[in-house]
Amino acid sequence: MDIEVVAFDVFGTLVDWHTSMAAALARVGGRAGIEADWPELANAWRALYHPTLNRVVEGGMPFQPLDVLHRTMLDQVADEHGLGALTEADRAELVRAWHRLDPWPDSGPGLTALRERHLLSPLSNGGLGLLTRLARFAGLPFDCIVSAELARSYKPDPRVYQLIPGYFDIPPERVLMVACHPNDLVAAAGQGLRTGYIRRPDEWGPGGTAPEPPDVADFAADDLVGLAAQVAAGEGG
Repeated sequence: MDIEVVAFDVFGTLVDWHTSMAAALARVGGRAGIEADWPELANAWRALYHPTLNRVVEGGMPFQPLDVLHRTMLDQVADEHGLGALTEADRAELVRAWHRLDPWPDSGPGLTALRERHLLSPLSNGGLGLLTRLARFAGLPFDCIVSAELARSYKPDPRVYQLIPGYFDIPPERVLMVACHPNDLVAAAGQGLRTGYIRRPDEWGPGGTAPEPPDVADFAADDLVGLAAQVAAGEGG
């Protein structure tokens, strides 16, 4: 393999959104005097993510930045779960909390190992500002930031997966897309990208199970360090 750029899904793959957002909800909600199952509410908020973004991809609603959509989803969760005491400032703070998510322990070491021989970039639905702040906060050593926002759409729109080959002027097979979500990798493979799967059983909270890697996966590992070792071996180094 002659991989030049490794591109990454971010939410769930590189950062632990569930623990981070449950903590943010508990902090802001507790300050507002609300008692709730915050991990459950974090999952309820995230559960609206794909249905909302798919409406954009399918043309049912115009493109809007992820921060705007996160706010729309939060308002729906607040209405459905009795969080009406959250103020405008509270809701803005919670949306901005998606810019400050803790990384999985292996993310930094795995990215560092891959960066010895490859260029690294997110290929995420997060906006440019969100991903830049998140990379700084979580210590993710990207070489640049590529966001679905540049295609004015969201994954799995084929135009998103074409961004990295297009901007770097390389064939798609020289791009490795890494994600913990099989559907992301299937869509990437459909555009000719190589694919690497990482298991994240705790993405939605402790005690979960990870899906099986898709048939299109060129690599599959339990963490990013293991994936980096596989990629190095596959390239003869």
